[in-house]
Amino acid sequence: MPYARQLAGKQARLAGWFPDVEPAAMVPSPVEGGFRHKVAFVFAPGTGSSNLLMGHYQAGSARIVPVEECPVHSDRGNHLAFALRGHLALGRVPPGVLRHVLVRTTDDGREAVMMLVVTANHRSLRGPVRALLDSPARPDGFFVNSHDRPGPFMVGRETIRIDGRAHVREEMLGTSFLISPTAFFQTNVRAARELLRLVLDLVDGADRVLDLYSGSGLFAIPLARRGSRVVAVEENRQAVNDAEANLRLNRVADDSVRLLAARTEDAMARLSRERFEGVVLDPPRQGCPDAVLDAVVRLGARRVIYVSCNPQRLALERPRIERAGYRLSRLRGVDMFPHTDHIEAVATFERASTR
Repeated sequence: MPYARQLAGKQARLAGWFPDVEPAAMVPSPVEGGFRHKVAFVFAPGTGSSNLLMGHYQAGSARIVPVEECPVHSDRGNHLAFALRGHLALGRVPPGVLRHVLVRTTDDGREAVMMLVVTANHRSLRGPVRALLDSPARPDGFFVNSHDRPGPFMVGRETIRIDGRAHVREEMLGTSFLISPTAFFQTNVRAARELLRLVLDLVDGADRVLDLYSGSGLFAIPLARRGSRVVAVEENRQAVNDAEANLRLNRVADDSVRLLAARTEDAMARLSRERFEGVVLDPPRQGCPDAVLDAVVRLGARRVIYVSCNPQRLALERPRIERAGYRLSRLRGVDMFPHTDHIEAVATFERASTR
């Protein structure tokens, strides 16, 4: 579908979920292809002359569709993944050992770190991994992750660094971020810059800001560098470790960002007596639990900026926020994922008594 038509369709869907609010024009992705800088493939045993398949799951199923090119992945990410697949196929790794390969690249493709996810660190892996690391295609860092449990999670608990560095370094509006292969960080870096710019403008210089589901500091650190004092809450320990490293990397003053490694529900109980001018919410697809929304509105912040990767869910949560004295004043979509039906939306809620 032509990209302009994709954007028009997404704009119409967003407006349909919020019929009484006219969303601002959707922010397009700066690039239509090669925009995914977190590359992920799944492995499966092959048949005949092809003893190893690598590809993506068919929608709504566990069937793996083999691919030879993924046009939404970064070029270097594709190149590394297919190079590794070739070495693994020659290495005759036993069936059932290989699960996934993950590659994180920078926007410019200069840096890449790679993780091979396996059910067990089998000795047959050593030759193929060494062949990749000895080749011109070698990544800047390589990990092996052991994951022998069923379920939807792509990586397990045990990770071994085999070679090189642990992160790539990405630049976002003058702020540097160290990103590990498994950390949550927006995969479309160029569109994420537009998302970050939008959120920073909406925060509008608030002195004290609460950043919930803060990840590795995408919003918290640039906000601090603009002069806000930020409390950032994140449950994932690896993301918190990355955020701590990013604070040091950007030389952010100790009193500018306070990191809380905790479930959001638990952290809100500790923060109930503090005062914030602004709140940034960036929850996972299932949205915010009622307890979190109730705790956020009780803080009485002048403005709540909700970054939603599931606007349909946000539309269901909206009445709860507005019953507490807020109104939805602005809404805008950001297209993080061209050629899919996914929409990222940024909603601004303001206390009804403020304009």
